[in-house]
Amino acid sequence: MKKVLSILAVAATMTATVSAQTSLGSLLGGLTSGSSTSSTLGNIVSGLAGTVYSAPVSLNGTYTYGGSAVSVSSSEGNVLTNLAGTAASSAVESKVDEQLAKFGITPGAMTFTFNNEDNTFTMDALGVSIPGTYKVGDGEKTVTLTFGKTLKYLSMTGNLESTTNGAKMVFQANKMVSLLKKVLAVAGQSSSGIAAISSLADGYDNYKVGFKLTK
Repeated sequence: MKKVLSILAVAATMTATVSAQTSLGSLLGGLTSGSSTSSTLGNIVSGLAGTVYSAPVSLNGTYTYGGSAVSVSSSEGNVLTNLAGTAASSAVESKVDEQLAKFGITPGAMTFTFNNEDNTFTMDALGVSIPGTYKVGDGEKTVTLTFGKTLKYLSMTGNLESTTNGAKMVFQANKMVSLLKKVLAVAGQSSSGIAAISSLADGYDNYKVGFKLTK
């Protein structure tokens, strides 16, 4: 009986794997052009090992930008399996990183310093220092960044999640595009092309993009 149950379990796992790969192939579409689904999955699995866990975040201290963070869900049924959602997010992150690199926004090129005594922060990016205030809420699962006069008092609220080496925060795509445009303007750079970031996940609902931060 145990042998029969083991065989059935293996068969069910294989079926689920094939189904997931098939779904991912159509889900990712053009985002993974030039690479196979199995290759994409391999990169995702290796990149995910030990990355995210569910502990709350108490922002304090200095964090270094480690790349873009993206969260998406499908417009078809509005539900993605964890595997499919992770695959889609990883594919879009790669494209967003390519776009940001054109403006010098690469891992290590930006830092955030948070002070939980007075809830102020400073974002250092592209040679400029931009101050603001922040508020962590909803059981330390959301964060609101409010910039000062330098960025015309831009305020943005997003999701906050801890990782094994820091945190990640994601915001509505239009807010991130607005932030990036303002930062580039302050740094004396053209923001032409930044809007392309908001079109990278067409076909997805609840598309959010932000930062991976390493402490």
